[in-house]
Amino acid sequence: MEMLNPHCGIDRDSRGVVRLSICNAGSLNILSSAVTNGVREGFEKLATDRTIRVVILAGQSEKSMIGGADIKEMAKLDQKSAEAFITRLRDLCEAVRQFPAPVIARLPGWCLGGGLEVAAACDFRIAAHDAHFGMPEVKVGIPSVIHAALLPRLIGWGRARWLVMTAENIDAPTALAWGLVDKVAPAGGLDDAVEHTVKALLECGPEALRSQKALLRQWEELPLKESVNLSVGVFGQSFLTGEPQRMMQGFLDRKR
Repeated sequence: MEMLNPHCGIDRDSRGVVRLSICNAGSLNILSSAVTNGVREGFEKLATDRTIRVVILAGQSEKSMIGGADIKEMAKLDQKSAEAFITRLRDLCEAVRQFPAPVIARLPGWCLGGGLEVAAACDFRIAAHDAHFGMPEVKVGIPSVIHAALLPRLIGWGRARWLVMTAENIDAPTALAWGLVDKVAPAGGLDDAVEHTVKALLECGPEALRSQKALLRQWEELPLKESVNLSVGVFGQSFLTGEPQRMMQGFLDRKR
């Protein structure tokens, strides 16, 4: 593993797939300010590398990808330092959400609070069969904020309200039924399930995927008519890369 900093390590293969691991964050991969900054810096450093096709976000421990934010640190905060703390976490989520290539969250074990916010910022969420998810913030006297705002878009207002206001955890089958995760792997099959998604993404045009991800992010915020009209220009610009011509011709040649 190549360490980009003490809390962010990467493994890269010949296909352009990078596994970014959250390191030295305890057995549950807890987000202290130092860990949050380290992982964000890793994403920002990799964002300019156009050879990267897919990123798999993982925890160094198999107990979780991210168990949550650091309660020991948060217990000592005041208003000003609390805003600084949550701004750091916001910036990490945005670095994940705005990363140019697809990001897959690999989700074993527990995914709680800030960890679920980071997972929600990823493009795909693949969970172990025994994973559990929750937003426990109100149980420790704080509201769920920042990228918890993505939850209603993913699972609807009623289910998002249930998570952030009851603080009850849900299991992997429930998360799948709600649309919080995209796939639940069988026992022992988490990496195989992640690899299946990786292979599907690698069969697509890398430039097309980058454009599609950027469009999806804009569609989340724009009215329908603006989203439709914006897409026209992006479609035309895709032909400047040469990727459509090459891939379409390959498709036609295979059909002969």
